Amino acid sequence: MTPAEVEDRDGHRIVSHLDDLLADRGMTLTELAERVGVTVVNLSVLKNNRAKAVRFSTLTAICDVLGCEPGDVLGIRPPD
Repeated sequence: MTPAEVEDRDGHRIVSHLDDLLADRGMTLTELAERVGVTVVNLSVLKNNRAKAVRFSTLTAICDVLGCEPGDVLGIRPPD
């Protein structure tokens, strides 16, 4: 599914940068899930841009583990 199709379906252009952050830190999604205290499935939904929402507590925990800011985890795709 293209980003435009995602926007059409979900009405947003928010994108996740978890793949890049994990690669930069040599960390797996499974390791992040264990350290954050959420399921791999929930993080996978976020990583693959299928999340409809994210709890601030989860975002805070992700940032604490990865040593980053919320804007490093999530971005916005420019309008088409």
